[in-house]
Amino acid sequence: MTDTRIPGKTYYEIGQRPQEITLKVDGAKPLHRHRLPFTRRHLLKWRSRLNPKTLRQERMLADKKPLWWTLALGLLLVSAPFLSNSALTVAAVFCMFSAINVLWTLIIGTAGIFSLATLAVVGVGAYASAALNVYLGLPWPLMFVAGGVAGLVMGALLALPSTRLDGLYYALLTMGVAEICRVFVQQLKPLTPMNGSINNVQGFIPADWALQRPGLLLGFAGAFVLLLLALLTFRIVNSERLGMLLQTAREEEAYAEAIGIDYRRARMQVFLISSAGLGVTGAFYAQYFGSISPQVFSLDQLMVLFAMIVIGGLGRAEGAVIGTALVVLIDKGLLDLGPLRILLVAAIMLAVTLTTNNGLTGIREQFRGFRRRRQSEARARRTEKGGEVMPEEAIDINDKQAIYYRRFDKRLRDRLKALVTPDVIEEHRQKPLGQHSDALSRLLNYFRRGEVADKYAIIRQAGNFHSYKIVAFSGVRGAPPRLVDDRIYTDINEAYHAVFLLRVNDLMES
Repeated sequence: MTDTRIPGKTYYEIGQRPQEITLKVDGAKPLHRHRLPFTRRHLLKWRSRLNPKTLRQERMLADKKPLWWTLALGLLLVSAPFLSNSALTVAAVFCMFSAINVLWTLIIGTAGIFSLATLAVVGVGAYASAALNVYLGLPWPLMFVAGGVAGLVMGALLALPSTRLDGLYYALLTMGVAEICRVFVQQLKPLTPMNGSINNVQGFIPADWALQRPGLLLGFAGAFVLLLLALLTFRIVNSERLGMLLQTAREEEAYAEAIGIDYRRARMQVFLISSAGLGVTGAFYAQYFGSISPQVFSLDQLMVLFAMIVIGGLGRAEGAVIGTALVVLIDKGLLDLGPLRILLVAAIMLAVTLTTNNGLTGIREQFRGFRRRRQSEARARRTEKGGEVMPEEAIDINDKQAIYYRRFDKRLRDRLKALVTPDVIEEHRQKPLGQHSDALSRLLNYFRRGEVADKYAIIRQAGNFHSYKIVAFSGVRGAPPRLVDDRIYTDINEAYHAVFLLRVNDLMES
């Protein structure tokens, strides 16, 4: 092949391939994949593909999030020794609140339980571990165990009403529980002289290092490890079996229950795991500050945490961390602003709520959706070429056979639309199965050869052998089908005909 490029002229590569991370595959050696502890997930998500230029097999990094996590957390860890004492304290507070918000995201995002008693669980774990340490001499390593057990018990008590209450009612209940905990601690007689606080809590920071540079570095290191453990817990729960079950239930609870998924039990398990982690975080909180006060149960502290979740985005660990970083930087790093910093946080939360769909982490997907919508509108304003593939689409399709297939499918659909008559529909209604006329046979053959995505099917209801519903496949591995409607068919032939009518409607509207 001759080189037709003009000498002296600069040429630039087109497309996204220069930005992709790829590895060359040696066919003579086996692939070794390292997995996360206690999971079946790999550290990095590689996808095998054929290089369209060299026609050789290669591995492409399909998910770059772990690299961004490693880069951001590594930068924070490396820069910590060079921070000032006040900045180091802010970084440790950021890690603690990030761990709390990541575990809270498991409850309200993955489990779908809108609980506002997060700080109540943290406070119970902190008070239980601090009381055992101060009054009974419990060593500080066992304080984490005591805090985790206390958080687990508190989570079990809060999980019981979630089976009967949901939404706003459960949120108000948990908010009331947090306020009851604050009043109870303040009125407890042994703690009355100290206004409900427990002081002189021993921890992993030696007393000689308190408020000193080595103690601040050790405290930040402990908070950083706590954040890593919270992120690992989120990854294990959200990406494994519990997370997959709850994702199915979140898409369609009726379908999840019909195929035998006990999503209520899965929610309880995630709630208990997160509560135990919050109890451990409470024990760390008491050790880091050397004391614990009723302020941990306060409503204003809860609202600050809620602002972090709203700004960052719900349901994502990166949203919890980004929102926490922004709010902590304003609340703890800009003390000179005074009360104005609270108004600044409120203004940012209001702006994010009005302009984004799911916090700051959802801006990318929102922009992509906006771009795809504008491209679709632009295509709709242009004239079709043959009604199959637009010219700007053709240059993005590597397999040109797909262009000709879509052209053939368009012409075939135009021919089949003329075969849809009341006589054909009545013929199928009377006899869905068996020998049919030529027109009906052509329609049924086309419907059967359709793609899996959005293809209709009949599902038998659990507990009733002669009860059916119509679902549509998602076409994505791991994503459950969706219910088309809530109608229940008692006759299988009637269900077959309902599916036929849905396919005919899709054909006529295509």
